[in-house]
Amino acid sequence: MRQSPLTHLLVAAVVGLVVAMVVYPETAFAAAVAGLKVWWDVVFPALLPFFIGAQILMALGVVHFMGVLMEPFMRPLFNVPGTGAFVVAVGLASGYPLGAVITARMRQQGLLSKTEAERLMSFSNTADPLFMAGAVAVGMFGTAAVAGPIMAGHYLGALATGLALRFWRGGSDRSEALAGEEGWLLARAWRAMVRARQEDGRPFGQVLGDAVRDSINTLLLVGGLIILMSVVIQVLDRAGILAAVGGLFLLVLHPLGLDPSLTRSLISGLFELTLGTQAAAQAPAPLFDRLVIAGAVIAWSGLSVHAQVAAIIQGTGLSIGPYIAARAFHAVAAGALTALWLAWFPVAAPAFLPALAWAAPGPLPWLGRLLAGAFHFLVAVGGLAALAAVTQLLRARTVSGQR
Repeated sequence: MRQSPLTHLLVAAVVGLVVAMVVYPETAFAAAVAGLKVWWDVVFPALLPFFIGAQILMALGVVHFMGVLMEPFMRPLFNVPGTGAFVVAVGLASGYPLGAVITARMRQQGLLSKTEAERLMSFSNTADPLFMAGAVAVGMFGTAAVAGPIMAGHYLGALATGLALRFWRGGSDRSEALAGEEGWLLARAWRAMVRARQEDGRPFGQVLGDAVRDSINTLLLVGGLIILMSVVIQVLDRAGILAAVGGLFLLVLHPLGLDPSLTRSLISGLFELTLGTQAAAQAPAPLFDRLVIAGAVIAWSGLSVHAQVAAIIQGTGLSIGPYIAARAFHAVAAGALTALWLAWFPVAAPAFLPALAWAAPGPLPWLGRLLAGAFHFLVAVGGLAALAAVTQLLRARTVSGQR
């Protein structure tokens, strides 16, 4: 059986990585420890409650409730069923990669078609507000004033990505709408939730146990990929490979008029978004340039997150190609929208940059992160519900006017 060139390239890359780890064992070990620390101190406690909570809500039928309620809003705007609103809200509250996790689970349950799942995953898997406002704005740039441009560029870019993907593959491969009954919208949504809970049939104890087990297994997978990508980045940096490809990114920065010192941020951000944004914050470049690149890096999210998504969607029939293409589009859109925001609402550079590199939050901020994430989820759900209600009201008036 003839193997593709991509397979040979992958084998060569793995062999090269193993050889590099043998040549630079101290670097590989330190990088693995650093990746493990980030996963254990930040990722695991931050995401586990949301993973468990999201799966419990799905088992209780909340997805079906939102599916009926949000269908009048999500279908015309993004060409995805109303159940996608749950993914958008969860992704907004918790960040990467929970949007992809919930999308894959809903695809396995038959709530999304292949095209709809790929479309939804591409714009709902976003960074969370606390990372951008806390870790990036305050921790890396040293001022909360830059949180507005970064978050505006990111979420408006995600919205632009969703609107653009609305026309991808048109009306083909469309799932069946949950709103098939007559009556008041809220009553139909409630009946759909009750029916979904009855069809699930598992007692709450089993639902809780399954949610905890599946969430921990998923986070173990995410942790392994974080450690692996940490080793890859540091070994490539030690071997001088990252510096060698810096000239390619100059071809991007020069035509845009951005400072060439930001090549380090693009190189690091290609692999991992935290390293990329930290490099942008520390670069000797104008604040405008640093924020534009940081916005693009956060939207791209790095090959580390892409690898997590690729592993999560295994067995669902979904392709990673559309997701990566959408991330590239989101990066361009976020950078451009951040630049526009800064042009309209300039931000003054802080007098003093942070003396220390950004550090992971300790145990105390975790509770605040959890509560803030829950608040963001409720705000997102409430906002989407209000938009759905307005859309339904406008449709009802249009129909009554035609009569």
